[in-house]
Amino acid sequence: MKQPHQNDRGGVGEIDNDMDPEVSDAGFDGTTPLAQEIQDLARRRQVIAATTLPLPSRTRIFTISNQKGGVGKTTTVVNLSAALAKSGARVLVIDLDPQGNASTALSVEHREGTPSVYDVVVNDRELEDVIQKSPEFDGLFVIPATIDLAGAEIELVSMVAREQRLSRALDRFLEEYDIDYVLIDCPPSLGLLTINAFVAASEVLIPIQCEYYALEGLSQLLKNIQLIERHLNPKLRVSTILLTMYDSRTNLAHQVAADVREHFPNEVLDTIIPRSVRISEAPSYGQSVISYDTNSSGSLSYMEAAAEIARRGVPR
Repeated sequence: MKQPHQNDRGGVGEIDNDMDPEVSDAGFDGTTPLAQEIQDLARRRQVIAATTLPLPSRTRIFTISNQKGGVGKTTTVVNLSAALAKSGARVLVIDLDPQGNASTALSVEHREGTPSVYDVVVNDRELEDVIQKSPEFDGLFVIPATIDLAGAEIELVSMVAREQRLSRALDRFLEEYDIDYVLIDCPPSLGLLTINAFVAASEVLIPIQCEYYALEGLSQLLKNIQLIERHLNPKLRVSTILLTMYDSRTNLAHQVAADVREHFPNEVLDTIIPRSVRISEAPSYGQSVISYDTNSSGSLSYMEAAAEIARRGVPR
């Protein structure tokens, strides 16, 4: 079984300055860890630049979920969507988290009163009425979340077909518009908003933090997904698990990664997302790390993860 190591995909030791990897060989010691990191980043950039990603034959709809907070759900939604859009795909992000962090990171308007996903799930508006284009990349679109969404859980309780409201709106939208990927950002809970996301999707992507307690609560999440598959959405599958916040300097990160791969050998991506200053900084500028610092190790890791998801295709 492949074990993570310092030069593995998404390893730490990110180069955050503007050093050109194509430096002169004069006085350059290629055996040092820093030199090897520079060479590895240069190689990865060349591979990505030469890669053309296949587009899916039909729309792939992902719900990105983990009931544990702080594992990189929104970060994953934002950066995977940007990476896929940069590769030429048409991507729709649905921000179903009342905090609206995905909307912020993709620079779309989501102040109180802005037409949003709340109007779709509660007021029966069409997605095309609330959709916005992100300035990040051509082909990247967002259904924003506003603070109004915070009360949607209570309002949905008494509604007819409360679990299918997002699904039905999305189905109508996709009949009219050509979208390759839909990524739904969920709140860190298992309430009605998250259930709506599961019912609307065909695939679940679970980000797992490479730290202690990483697997805590995962069994409950999987049980809930199985219940939804059995009673509400037979197409739903956990297709992808992405290891995030990986620090190869710690034995704990190695052990967590090994444990997750042992339990989910077919679902875990080879690509690992490192702990990265650039990934953390990008949202404060209203950008994904893909556009904020395209040459950083965090950006390269998300580009590699997007490529891996595209190549894997729709699970059978």
